[in-house]
Amino acid sequence: MAATAAASPSSSLLLSRRHGASSSSSSASRAGASRLRAPRCVLGTAEQLRVVEAGKPVGGADPWAAAWTPKTPAQEARLAALPQEARDSRLKIFSGTANRPLAQEIASYLGVDLGKILIKRFADGEIYVQLQESVRGCDVFLVQPTCSPVNENLMELFIMIDACRRASARSITVVIPYFGYARADRKAQGREAITAKLAANLLTEAGSDRVIVCDMHSAQALGYFDIPVDHIYGQPVILDYLASKTISKDLVVVSPDVGGVVRARAFAKKLSDAPLAIVDKRRQGHNLSEVMHLIGDVKGKVAIMVDDMIDTAGTITSGAALLKQEGAEAVYACCTHAVLSPPAIERLSGGIFKEVIVTNSILLLEDKCFPQLTVLSMENLVVETIWHVHRDGSVSCMFQ
Repeated sequence: MAATAAASPSSSLLLSRRHGASSSSSSASRAGASRLRAPRCVLGTAEQLRVVEAGKPVGGADPWAAAWTPKTPAQEARLAALPQEARDSRLKIFSGTANRPLAQEIASYLGVDLGKILIKRFADGEIYVQLQESVRGCDVFLVQPTCSPVNENLMELFIMIDACRRASARSITVVIPYFGYARADRKAQGREAITAKLAANLLTEAGSDRVIVCDMHSAQALGYFDIPVDHIYGQPVILDYLASKTISKDLVVVSPDVGGVVRARAFAKKLSDAPLAIVDKRRQGHNLSEVMHLIGDVKGKVAIMVDDMIDTAGTITSGAALLKQEGAEAVYACCTHAVLSPPAIERLSGGIFKEVIVTNSILLLEDKCFPQLTVLSMENLVVETIWHVHRDGSVSCMFQ
């Protein structure tokens, strides 16, 4: 790519506020947080990609009709406002069926049309993928979190990669906001599979050239890839939102387990170096945990629990109950990935949390909506990462 192409056009597309860097004024910070924050319980009405089975939508209805979709300016308006010379015809964004609204936001923010792609199921469940536009010589970015149904979405991503490779794409970058199978990243017991390594191998063998992931379950899993990996963090999105709130009480950042101390410490440092507390627990099995005791002082303070994901919400809910017993004034739950497997909704909506703050790395349907839930859009975080990768820029500078 010519070096001259990255001067003025790129500056018009870069975000107005880089995550991790200090804002020039408090008003700019509030404006950034307002743009990021998604309204609660907003049902998407935009055109969605439909999974078809023998030419018919699965179940006879649009599977995304009740999806959470943060409001963004219409794509046509963005394209009209973007200078023609700033548009890059070599940049292609395609989406699978896992989180089409997020992919649409990303494409709109970049000022490009979302790539046309046909994805359908045969009668026996096999997945068929066909690109409906040329990608020859293009930098292709495939947006597909591997959330539930995990195996369907992962296989769909493999087939999309293969379709792009056979269509002579110059480079294929998979953008995985939520990376499934990352929890099995080591052998804690005998005869266990390390599925994080297996998934990394399969992505490489399918033909991907680079991976962009957000908040992997553990940093060690990044070493399982034999191709470049850009690891981004959802913390700036949540921090911007918290900065826009008025919390009068003293803050304390709480790690729900010992393994998340590093994540919580980094979060606390960016919240004016807030104090840190740790919930010590003993896990009895998968999706089962038992809280033992609290390390730190939370009495009379507002506790902010930080984790990378909420699955069944057993760990974070039992931890919040302990914080309440120890005298915490209010408890907020913050995480990047809202997996929310049953019975997570019942636990989170039981009144123990003042607010549950998540991002839209995973598409949340209407049945997972509850009053305390706030969904933040990570669109501009992913957009800037894609733009830096496309322009051969530094990604780590976004978080310094």
